Amino acid sequence: MPTINPLQFLQQVRAEVAKVIWPTRREVLLTTLMVFILSALAATFFSLVDLGIRTALTYIIGA
Repeated sequence: MPTINPLQFLQQVRAEVAKVIWPTRREVLLTTLMVFILSALAATFFSLVDLGIRTALTYIIGA
C-alpha cells in the first residue's frame, strides 16, 4: 500500500472539497420545510390508521 505524504493528502482533500456543489440557502430552507411538512403528514396518517385499528379491535373484542 503506497504511503501518502500528509501535505499531499491535505492538498487532495482541498481539491475534492472544491468540486462539491454546495446547496444555496434557499434550497436548504425549502428542503427543510418539505421534511417538516411530510413528517407532519406521515404522523397524521399513521395516527388515523392507529385510531382506525384501535376502534375496529375495540368493536370486535367488545371491551
